[in-house]
Amino acid sequence: DFICEGIDQTRGWFYTLLATSTIVHGQAPYRNCVVTGLGLDENGVKMSKSKGNVTDPWDLIDVYGADALRWYLYSSSAPWKSKRLGGDVVKDALYKFLDTLRNTYDFFALYASIDDFNPQRDKLVESDLTVLDRWILSRLAGTTVEVTEDLDAYDVVSATAALDSLLDDLSNWYVRSSRRRFWRGGMGPDKVAAYATLYRVLMELSKLLAPFVPFVSEAIYQRLRTSDDPESVHLCRYPRGDASEVDGDLESQMGLARRIVSLGHQARNQAQVKVRQPLARVIVSAGDDAHLASDLVTLIDTELNVERVELVEDLSEYFDEVPSPNFRTLGPRLGPLANRAAEWIKAQSAESIRDSLSGGGKVSLDGDEVMILADDVIFEARLPERFVLVEEGGTRLLLDTRIDDRLREMGLVREISHRIQVLRKEADFEVTDRIVLSYEADAEMERVMKDNRDEIASEVLATSIEDGVSGDQEIVKQFDIDGAVLKVGLRRSDTEGG
Repeated sequence: DFICEGIDQTRGWFYTLLATSTIVHGQAPYRNCVVTGLGLDENGVKMSKSKGNVTDPWDLIDVYGADALRWYLYSSSAPWKSKRLGGDVVKDALYKFLDTLRNTYDFFALYASIDDFNPQRDKLVESDLTVLDRWILSRLAGTTVEVTEDLDAYDVVSATAALDSLLDDLSNWYVRSSRRRFWRGGMGPDKVAAYATLYRVLMELSKLLAPFVPFVSEAIYQRLRTSDDPESVHLCRYPRGDASEVDGDLESQMGLARRIVSLGHQARNQAQVKVRQPLARVIVSAGDDAHLASDLVTLIDTELNVERVELVEDLSEYFDEVPSPNFRTLGPRLGPLANRAAEWIKAQSAESIRDSLSGGGKVSLDGDEVMILADDVIFEARLPERFVLVEEGGTRLLLDTRIDDRLREMGLVREISHRIQVLRKEADFEVTDRIVLSYEADAEMERVMKDNRDEIASEVLATSIEDGVSGDQEIVKQFDIDGAVLKVGLRRSDTEGG
Protein backbone atom coordinates (compact mmCIF):
# COMPACT_ATOMS: atom_id res chain seq x y z
CA ASP A 1 0.00 0.00 0.00
CA PHE A 2 2.72 2.48 0.92
CA ILE A 3 6.40 3.17 0.39
CA CYS A 4 8.48 6.09 1.61
CA GLU A 5 12.09 7.06 0.93
CA GLY A 6 14.12 10.18 0.30
CA ILE A 7 13.67 12.11 -2.94
CA ASP A 8 17.06 10.85 -4.14
CA GLN A 9 15.50 7.38 -4.52
CA THR A 10 13.18 8.55 -7.32
CA ARG A 11 15.58 7.12 -9.89
CA GLY A 12 16.89 4.48 -7.49
CA TRP A 13 14.84 2.25 -5.24
CA PHE A 14 11.43 3.54 -6.40
CA TYR A 15 12.27 3.02 -10.07
CA THR A 16 14.00 -0.33 -9.50
CA LEU A 17 10.99 -1.75 -7.66
CA LEU A 18 8.55 -0.39 -10.24
CA ALA A 19 10.50 -1.66 -13.26
CA THR A 20 11.21 -5.09 -11.75
CA SER A 21 7.63 -5.68 -10.61
CA THR A 22 6.18 -4.52 -13.91
CA ILE A 23 8.45 -6.83 -15.91
CA VAL A 24 8.08 -9.86 -13.63
CA HIS A 25 4.49 -9.52 -12.37
CA GLY A 26 2.90 -7.06 -14.77
CA GLN A 27 1.77 -4.69 -12.00
CA ALA A 28 3.08 -1.90 -9.80
CA PRO A 29 4.61 -3.04 -6.48
CA TYR A 30 3.04 -0.23 -4.45
CA ARG A 31 -0.16 1.84 -4.51
CA ASN A 32 1.15 4.98 -2.81
CA CYS A 33 4.59 6.54 -2.86
CA VAL A 34 5.66 9.39 -0.59
CA VAL A 35 9.08 10.99 -0.89
CA THR A 36 10.83 13.19 1.63
CA GLY A 37 12.81 16.23 0.62
CA LEU A 38 16.39 17.15 1.39
CA GLY A 39 17.53 18.66 4.64
CA LEU A 40 18.73 22.28 4.45
CA ASP A 41 20.49 24.39 7.02
CA GLU A 42 18.81 27.47 8.49
CA ASN A 43 20.09 29.57 5.57
CA GLY A 44 18.46 27.28 3.01
CA VAL A 45 21.72 25.62 1.90
CA LYS A 46 21.81 21.84 1.35
CA MET A 47 23.45 20.13 4.30
CA SER A 48 26.85 18.68 3.57
CA LYS A 49 29.60 17.28 5.78
CA SER A 50 32.16 19.02 3.59
CA LYS A 51 30.50 22.37 4.26
CA GLY A 52 30.18 21.66 7.96
CA ASN A 53 26.54 22.78 8.03
CA VAL A 54 24.91 19.52 9.09
CA THR A 55 22.43 19.82 11.97
CA ASP A 56 22.32 16.79 14.23
CA PRO A 57 18.60 16.07 14.83
CA TRP A 58 19.43 14.69 18.27
CA ASP A 59 20.63 18.13 19.30
CA LEU A 60 17.20 19.53 18.38
CA ILE A 61 15.43 16.66 20.13
CA ASP A 62 17.46 17.19 23.31
CA VAL A 63 16.43 20.87 23.44
CA TYR A 64 12.89 20.92 22.02
CA GLY A 65 11.73 17.31 22.16
CA ALA A 66 11.06 14.75 19.46
CA ASP A 67 7.43 15.77 19.02
CA ALA A 68 8.33 19.39 18.26
CA LEU A 69 10.64 18.20 15.49
CA ARG A 70 7.98 15.80 14.21
CA TRP A 71 5.30 18.48 14.13
CA TYR A 72 7.57 20.87 12.25
CA LEU A 73 8.42 18.25 9.62
CA TYR A 74 4.77 17.26 9.17
CA SER A 75 3.20 20.71 9.16
CA SER A 76 5.70 23.08 7.53
CA SER A 77 5.30 21.97 3.90
CA ALA A 78 4.63 18.95 1.66
CA PRO A 79 6.88 15.97 2.55
CA TRP A 80 8.73 16.05 -0.77
CA LYS A 81 9.84 19.65 -0.35
CA SER A 82 13.26 20.38 1.10
CA LYS A 83 13.13 21.73 4.65
CA ARG A 84 15.32 23.96 6.73
CA LEU A 85 16.41 22.37 9.99
CA GLY A 86 17.46 24.40 12.98
CA GLY A 87 16.53 25.59 16.41
CA ASP A 88 14.39 28.55 15.34
CA VAL A 89 11.97 26.64 13.12
CA VAL A 90 11.55 23.77 15.58
CA LYS A 91 11.11 26.24 18.44
CA ASP A 92 8.27 27.89 16.50
CA ALA A 93 6.52 24.52 16.20
CA LEU A 94 6.95 24.01 19.94
CA TYR A 95 5.64 27.42 20.97
CA LYS A 96 2.86 27.84 18.40
CA PHE A 97 1.29 24.40 18.64
CA LEU A 98 2.57 22.10 21.38
CA ASP A 99 2.74 24.78 24.06
CA THR A 100 -0.78 25.89 23.15
CA LEU A 101 -1.92 22.28 23.50
CA ARG A 102 -0.22 21.92 26.88
CA ASN A 103 -1.59 25.25 28.14
CA THR A 104 -5.11 24.26 27.14
CA TYR A 105 -4.77 20.95 28.95
CA ASP A 106 -3.22 22.68 32.00
CA PHE A 107 -6.18 25.07 32.17
CA PHE A 108 -8.59 22.14 32.18
CA ALA A 109 -6.54 20.14 34.69
CA LEU A 110 -6.22 23.04 37.14
CA TYR A 111 -9.92 23.79 37.40
CA ALA A 112 -11.07 20.19 37.02
CA SER A 113 -8.93 19.35 40.05
CA ILE A 114 -10.36 22.27 42.03
CA ASP A 115 -13.94 21.22 41.26
CA ASP A 116 -13.28 17.46 41.46
CA PHE A 117 -14.59 16.89 37.94
CA ASN A 118 -15.07 13.18 37.23
CA PRO A 119 -15.78 12.23 33.59
CA GLN A 120 -17.36 8.94 34.68
CA ARG A 121 -19.83 10.81 36.87
CA ASP A 122 -20.13 14.23 35.24
CA LYS A 123 -21.47 13.22 31.85
CA LEU A 124 -22.07 15.43 28.85
CA VAL A 125 -25.82 16.16 28.72
CA GLU A 126 -27.05 17.43 25.36
CA SER A 127 -29.77 19.67 26.81
CA ASP A 128 -27.25 21.50 29.03
CA LEU A 129 -24.89 22.47 26.21
CA THR A 130 -24.43 26.15 25.38
CA VAL A 131 -23.97 27.51 21.88
CA LEU A 132 -20.19 27.50 22.48
CA ASP A 133 -20.27 23.83 23.50
CA ARG A 134 -22.30 22.82 20.46
CA TRP A 135 -20.00 24.83 18.19
CA ILE A 136 -16.72 23.30 19.40
CA LEU A 137 -18.22 19.79 19.26
CA SER A 138 -19.28 20.50 15.67
CA ARG A 139 -15.75 21.69 14.91
CA LEU A 140 -14.36 18.51 16.49
CA ALA A 141 -16.64 16.32 14.36
CA GLY A 142 -15.75 18.16 11.16
CA THR A 143 -12.04 18.12 11.90
CA THR A 144 -12.12 14.39 12.69
CA VAL A 145 -13.76 13.65 9.34
CA GLU A 146 -11.31 15.93 7.54
CA VAL A 147 -8.18 14.53 9.22
CA THR A 148 -9.11 10.89 8.61
CA GLU A 149 -9.87 11.63 4.95
CA ASP A 150 -6.54 13.48 4.61
CA LEU A 151 -4.60 10.62 6.18
CA ASP A 152 -6.38 8.09 3.98
CA ALA A 153 -5.15 10.19 1.05
CA TYR A 154 -1.61 10.46 2.54
CA ASP A 155 -2.06 14.25 2.77
CA VAL A 156 -0.27 14.92 6.03
CA VAL A 157 0.04 18.69 5.56
CA SER A 158 -3.72 19.21 5.20
CA ALA A 159 -4.29 16.99 8.23
CA THR A 160 -1.94 19.02 10.42
CA ALA A 161 -3.48 22.28 9.18
CA ALA A 162 -6.94 21.04 10.21
CA LEU A 163 -5.67 20.01 13.65
CA ASP A 164 -3.90 23.32 14.12
CA SER A 165 -7.10 25.18 13.23
CA LEU A 166 -9.14 23.14 15.71
CA LEU A 167 -6.64 23.75 18.52
CA ASP A 168 -6.64 27.47 17.76
CA ASP A 169 -10.46 27.53 17.93
CA LEU A 170 -10.39 25.53 21.16
CA SER A 171 -7.75 27.62 22.92
CA ASN A 172 -8.32 31.11 21.60
CA TRP A 173 -12.09 31.09 21.35
CA TYR A 174 -13.84 28.29 23.23
CA VAL A 175 -11.69 28.31 26.38
CA ARG A 176 -11.23 32.08 26.41
CA SER A 177 -14.96 32.70 25.97
CA SER A 178 -15.90 30.04 28.56
CA ARG A 179 -13.50 31.03 31.34
CA ARG A 180 -16.14 32.48 33.63
CA ARG A 181 -18.09 29.23 33.45
CA PHE A 182 -15.09 27.44 34.98
CA TRP A 183 -14.44 30.21 37.50
CA ARG A 184 -17.90 30.40 39.04
CA GLY A 185 -18.55 28.51 42.27
CA GLY A 186 -20.39 25.22 42.59
CA MET A 187 -20.91 22.51 39.97
CA GLY A 188 -24.19 23.38 38.29
CA PRO A 189 -25.32 21.93 34.94
CA ASP A 190 -23.68 24.70 32.91
CA LYS A 191 -20.31 24.20 34.56
CA VAL A 192 -20.51 20.43 34.19
CA ALA A 193 -21.34 20.92 30.50
CA ALA A 194 -18.26 23.11 30.07
CA TYR A 195 -16.00 20.54 31.74
CA ALA A 196 -17.53 17.59 29.89
CA THR A 197 -17.24 19.38 26.55
CA LEU A 198 -13.62 20.39 27.06
CA TYR A 199 -12.80 16.89 28.33
CA ARG A 200 -14.28 15.26 25.24
CA VAL A 201 -12.45 17.57 22.85
CA LEU A 202 -9.10 17.09 24.61
CA MET A 203 -9.57 13.33 24.74
CA GLU A 204 -10.43 13.07 21.04
CA LEU A 205 -7.65 15.51 20.15
CA SER A 206 -5.10 13.32 21.95
CA LYS A 207 -6.22 10.40 19.75
CA LEU A 208 -6.18 12.43 16.54
CA LEU A 209 -2.68 13.68 17.34
CA ALA A 210 -1.25 10.29 18.31
CA PRO A 211 0.40 9.54 14.92
CA PHE A 212 1.90 13.04 14.77
CA VAL A 213 3.09 13.74 18.32
CA PRO A 214 3.02 10.35 20.08
CA PHE A 215 4.71 11.41 23.31
CA VAL A 216 2.66 14.53 24.02
CA SER A 217 -0.60 12.86 23.02
CA GLU A 218 0.19 9.89 25.27
CA ALA A 219 1.03 12.20 28.20
CA ILE A 220 -2.29 14.04 27.85
CA TYR A 221 -4.26 10.83 27.32
CA GLN A 222 -2.79 9.22 30.44
CA ARG A 223 -3.92 12.20 32.52
CA LEU A 224 -7.41 12.13 31.00
CA ARG A 225 -8.22 8.44 30.69
CA THR A 226 -10.45 6.58 33.11
CA SER A 227 -10.37 2.94 34.16
CA ASP A 228 -12.78 2.17 31.32
CA ASP A 229 -10.37 3.38 28.62
CA PRO A 230 -7.53 1.47 26.90
CA GLU A 231 -4.18 1.67 28.69
CA SER A 232 -2.55 3.76 25.96
CA VAL A 233 -3.70 6.24 23.35
CA HIS A 234 -1.88 4.04 20.85
CA LEU A 235 -4.20 1.16 21.72
CA CYS A 236 -7.30 3.23 20.93
CA ARG A 237 -9.17 2.98 17.65
CA TYR A 238 -8.39 6.02 15.53
CA PRO A 239 -11.39 8.39 15.39
CA ARG A 240 -13.36 8.36 12.13
CA GLY A 241 -15.84 11.14 12.73
CA ASP A 242 -19.48 11.55 11.78
CA ALA A 243 -20.36 14.24 9.24
CA SER A 244 -23.94 14.32 10.54
CA GLU A 245 -22.63 15.86 13.79
CA VAL A 246 -21.36 18.93 11.92
CA ASP A 247 -23.64 21.97 12.29
CA GLY A 248 -22.74 24.09 9.30
CA ASP A 249 -25.21 26.87 10.09
CA LEU A 250 -23.91 27.22 13.64
CA GLU A 251 -20.31 27.30 12.43
CA SER A 252 -21.23 29.99 9.89
CA GLN A 253 -22.96 32.07 12.57
CA MET A 254 -20.02 31.62 14.92
CA GLY A 255 -17.69 32.75 12.15
CA LEU A 256 -19.73 35.95 11.81
CA ALA A 257 -19.73 36.43 15.59
CA ARG A 258 -15.95 36.07 15.72
CA ARG A 259 -15.56 38.51 12.84
CA ILE A 260 -17.74 41.02 14.68
CA VAL A 261 -15.70 40.58 17.86
CA SER A 262 -12.46 41.03 15.90
CA LEU A 263 -13.80 44.19 14.27
CA GLY A 264 -15.01 45.44 17.64
CA HIS A 265 -11.55 45.03 19.16
CA GLN A 266 -10.07 46.76 16.12
CA ALA A 267 -12.46 49.68 16.62
CA ARG A 268 -11.58 49.87 20.32
CA ASN A 269 -7.89 50.00 19.43
CA GLN A 270 -8.52 52.83 16.97
CA ALA A 271 -10.51 54.73 19.59
CA GLN A 272 -7.92 53.86 22.28
CA VAL A 273 -10.62 52.55 24.61
CA LYS A 274 -9.65 49.56 26.78
CA VAL A 275 -11.78 46.42 26.64
CA ARG A 276 -12.30 46.72 30.41
CA GLN A 277 -14.22 49.96 29.80
CA PRO A 278 -17.88 49.06 29.11
CA LEU A 279 -19.52 50.81 26.16
CA ALA A 280 -23.17 51.21 25.27
CA ARG A 281 -23.40 49.51 21.88
CA VAL A 282 -22.02 48.34 18.58
CA ILE A 283 -24.04 48.56 15.38
CA VAL A 284 -23.34 45.90 12.76
CA SER A 285 -24.31 45.56 9.11
CA ALA A 286 -23.37 42.17 7.67
CA GLY A 287 -25.64 41.78 4.65
CA ASP A 288 -29.28 40.84 4.12
CA ASP A 289 -28.76 37.13 4.83
CA ALA A 290 -26.76 37.57 8.03
CA HIS A 291 -28.41 36.34 11.21
CA LEU A 292 -27.25 35.49 14.70
CA ALA A 293 -28.88 33.40 17.40
CA SER A 294 -29.62 35.30 20.60
CA ASP A 295 -26.97 33.28 22.47
CA LEU A 296 -24.34 34.47 20.00
CA VAL A 297 -25.44 38.09 20.38
CA THR A 298 -25.00 37.69 24.14
CA LEU A 299 -21.56 36.20 23.53
CA ILE A 300 -20.59 39.23 21.43
CA ASP A 301 -21.88 41.55 24.18
CA THR A 302 -19.62 39.80 26.68
CA GLU A 303 -16.52 39.60 24.48
CA LEU A 304 -16.69 43.25 23.42
CA ASN A 305 -17.91 44.47 26.83
CA VAL A 306 -20.84 46.35 25.33
CA GLU A 307 -24.39 46.53 26.61
CA ARG A 308 -26.05 45.69 23.31
CA VAL A 309 -25.40 44.66 19.73
CA GLU A 310 -27.65 46.12 17.04
CA LEU A 311 -27.90 44.24 13.73
CA VAL A 312 -29.11 46.48 10.88
CA GLU A 313 -29.35 46.21 7.11
CA ASP A 314 -27.23 49.32 6.52
CA LEU A 315 -25.56 52.04 8.56
CA SER A 316 -26.69 55.11 6.62
CA GLU A 317 -29.05 56.36 9.34
CA TYR A 318 -26.12 56.70 11.75
CA PHE A 319 -24.25 59.10 9.48
CA ASP A 320 -24.79 62.86 9.43
CA GLU A 321 -25.36 64.51 6.05
CA VAL A 322 -23.07 67.48 5.57
CA PRO A 323 -23.65 69.83 2.58
CA SER A 324 -20.63 71.08 0.64
CA PRO A 325 -20.44 73.31 -2.47
CA ASN A 326 -19.95 71.90 -5.96
CA PHE A 327 -17.60 74.44 -7.57
CA ARG A 328 -17.87 72.72 -10.95
CA THR A 329 -21.41 74.08 -11.30
CA LEU A 330 -21.23 77.18 -9.08
CA GLY A 331 -18.20 78.75 -10.77
CA PRO A 332 -19.40 78.76 -14.39
CA ARG A 333 -22.93 79.82 -13.44
CA LEU A 334 -22.40 82.41 -10.69
CA GLY A 335 -18.96 83.74 -11.53
CA PRO A 336 -17.78 86.23 -8.85
CA LEU A 337 -20.66 85.25 -6.56
CA ALA A 338 -19.60 81.59 -6.49
CA ASN A 339 -17.38 81.92 -3.39
CA ARG A 340 -20.11 83.68 -1.41
CA ALA A 341 -22.61 81.04 -2.47
CA ALA A 342 -20.16 78.34 -1.39
CA GLU A 343 -19.77 79.90 2.07
CA TRP A 344 -23.55 80.06 2.41
CA ILE A 345 -23.87 76.35 1.54
CA LYS A 346 -21.21 75.40 4.11
CA ALA A 347 -23.04 77.33 6.82
CA GLN A 348 -26.33 75.48 6.31
CA SER A 349 -27.57 72.17 7.64
CA ALA A 350 -28.59 69.43 5.24
CA GLU A 351 -32.22 69.94 6.24
CA SER A 352 -32.21 73.71 5.60
CA ILE A 353 -30.53 73.22 2.21
CA ARG A 354 -33.20 70.70 1.19
CA ASP A 355 -35.93 73.12 2.34
CA SER A 356 -34.36 75.88 0.27
CA LEU A 357 -34.11 73.67 -2.81
CA SER A 358 -37.71 72.55 -2.46
CA GLY A 359 -38.76 76.21 -2.22
CA GLY A 360 -37.11 77.16 -5.49
CA GLY A 361 -33.53 77.68 -4.33
CA LYS A 362 -33.57 81.48 -4.28
CA VAL A 363 -31.27 82.94 -1.57
CA SER A 364 -29.98 86.39 -0.74
CA LEU A 365 -26.22 86.94 -0.45
CA ASP A 366 -25.68 90.41 1.06
CA GLY A 367 -28.41 91.86 -1.12
CA ASP A 368 -27.58 89.83 -4.22
CA GLU A 369 -30.19 87.22 -5.04
CA VAL A 370 -28.92 84.00 -6.57
CA MET A 371 -30.37 80.61 -7.35
CA ILE A 372 -28.90 77.54 -5.64
CA LEU A 373 -29.69 74.44 -7.68
CA ALA A 374 -29.60 70.78 -6.68
CA ASP A 375 -26.40 70.20 -8.68
CA ASP A 376 -24.68 72.98 -6.74
CA VAL A 377 -24.72 70.99 -3.50
CA ILE A 378 -22.93 67.75 -2.64
CA PHE A 379 -24.26 65.91 0.40
CA GLU A 380 -21.47 64.00 2.16
CA ALA A 381 -22.07 61.31 4.78
CA ARG A 382 -19.93 61.89 7.85
CA LEU A 383 -19.77 60.01 11.09
CA PRO A 384 -20.38 61.81 14.36
CA GLU A 385 -17.15 61.96 16.37
CA ARG A 386 -18.34 59.40 18.92
CA PHE A 387 -18.49 56.62 16.30
CA VAL A 388 -15.61 54.53 14.92
CA LEU A 389 -16.22 52.63 11.67
CA VAL A 390 -14.34 49.44 10.72
CA GLU A 391 -15.17 46.88 8.05
CA GLU A 392 -14.01 43.56 6.65
CA GLY A 393 -15.39 41.20 4.03
CA GLY A 394 -18.79 42.85 3.73
CA THR A 395 -19.24 43.27 7.48
CA ARG A 396 -19.32 46.88 8.73
CA LEU A 397 -19.25 47.79 12.40
CA LEU A 398 -19.87 51.07 14.20
CA LEU A 399 -18.59 51.35 17.75
CA ASP A 400 -20.30 53.98 19.89
CA THR A 401 -17.51 55.33 22.10
CA ARG A 402 -19.65 57.72 24.13
CA ILE A 403 -19.02 57.11 27.85
CA ASP A 404 -21.44 58.55 30.39
CA ASP A 405 -20.90 58.65 34.15
CA ARG A 406 -22.55 55.25 34.66
CA LEU A 407 -20.34 53.52 32.09
CA ARG A 408 -17.27 55.31 33.41
CA GLU A 409 -17.91 53.98 36.92
CA MET A 410 -18.46 50.45 35.58
CA GLY A 411 -15.11 50.71 33.82
CA LEU A 412 -13.45 51.92 36.99
CA VAL A 413 -14.79 48.90 38.90
CA ARG A 414 -13.43 46.56 36.20
CA GLU A 415 -10.05 48.29 36.35
CA ILE A 416 -9.91 48.05 40.15
CA SER A 417 -10.73 44.33 40.01
CA HIS A 418 -8.07 43.79 37.34
CA ARG A 419 -5.39 45.58 39.37
CA ILE A 420 -6.22 43.49 42.43
CA GLN A 421 -6.10 40.26 40.38
CA VAL A 422 -2.63 41.22 39.14
CA LEU A 423 -1.63 41.93 42.74
CA ARG A 424 -2.82 38.45 43.75
CA LYS A 425 -0.46 36.95 41.18
CA GLU A 426 2.42 39.13 42.36
CA ALA A 427 1.81 37.80 45.88
CA ASP A 428 1.85 34.18 44.57
CA PHE A 429 -1.64 33.49 45.85
CA GLU A 430 -3.31 30.33 44.57
CA VAL A 431 -6.26 30.85 42.24
CA THR A 432 -8.53 29.36 44.92
CA ASP A 433 -7.17 31.45 47.82
CA ARG A 434 -9.78 33.61 49.54
CA ILE A 435 -8.44 36.98 50.64
CA VAL A 436 -9.13 39.91 52.92
CA LEU A 437 -8.98 43.15 50.93
CA SER A 438 -8.03 46.37 52.71
CA TYR A 439 -7.95 49.77 51.07
CA GLU A 440 -7.44 53.50 51.49
CA ALA A 441 -8.76 55.90 48.87
CA ASP A 442 -9.54 59.49 48.01
CA ALA A 443 -13.16 60.67 48.09
CA GLU A 444 -14.14 59.57 44.56
CA MET A 445 -12.53 56.15 44.85
CA GLU A 446 -14.00 55.70 48.34
CA ARG A 447 -17.51 56.13 46.92
CA VAL A 448 -16.83 53.69 44.06
CA MET A 449 -15.46 51.06 46.46
CA LYS A 450 -18.46 51.34 48.79
CA ASP A 451 -21.08 51.36 46.03
CA ASN A 452 -19.56 48.33 44.28
CA ARG A 453 -18.24 46.39 47.26
CA ASP A 454 -20.07 43.13 46.52
CA GLU A 455 -19.07 43.00 42.85
CA ILE A 456 -15.40 43.67 43.61
CA ALA A 457 -15.38 41.08 46.41
CA SER A 458 -16.88 38.46 44.08
CA GLU A 459 -14.37 39.16 41.30
CA VAL A 460 -11.25 38.98 43.49
CA LEU A 461 -12.45 36.24 45.91
CA ALA A 462 -12.48 38.57 48.91
CA THR A 463 -14.31 37.29 51.99
CA SER A 464 -14.33 40.81 53.40
CA ILE A 465 -13.33 44.34 52.43
CA GLU A 466 -11.88 46.55 55.18
CA ASP A 467 -11.34 50.29 55.36
CA GLY A 468 -7.72 51.17 56.15
CA VAL A 469 -4.53 49.30 55.30
CA SER A 470 -2.94 47.83 58.43
CA GLY A 471 0.55 46.42 58.85
CA ASP A 472 -0.38 42.73 58.67
CA GLN A 473 -0.82 42.66 54.88
CA GLU A 474 1.06 40.18 52.69
CA ILE A 475 1.30 42.69 49.88
CA VAL A 476 0.52 46.43 49.63
CA LYS A 477 0.43 48.62 46.55
CA GLN A 478 -0.85 52.07 45.61
CA PHE A 479 -2.52 52.69 42.25
CA ASP A 480 -3.30 55.81 40.27
CA ILE A 481 -6.37 55.00 38.18
CA ASP A 482 -7.50 57.83 35.90
CA GLY A 483 -6.28 60.38 38.43
CA ALA A 484 -7.93 58.68 41.42
CA VAL A 485 -5.69 57.18 44.12
CA LEU A 486 -6.27 53.74 45.63
CA LYS A 487 -4.01 51.97 48.12
CA VAL A 488 -4.66 48.24 48.45
CA GLY A 489 -3.51 45.60 50.92
CA LEU A 490 -4.09 41.85 50.56
CA ARG A 491 -3.75 38.93 52.91
CA ARG A 492 -5.02 35.38 52.78
CA SER A 493 -8.25 34.80 54.61
CA ASP A 494 -8.01 32.46 57.61
CA THR A 495 -11.61 31.27 57.18
CA GLU A 496 -14.28 31.36 54.52
CA GLY A 497 -15.87 34.21 56.41
CA GLY A 498 -12.67 36.24 56.66
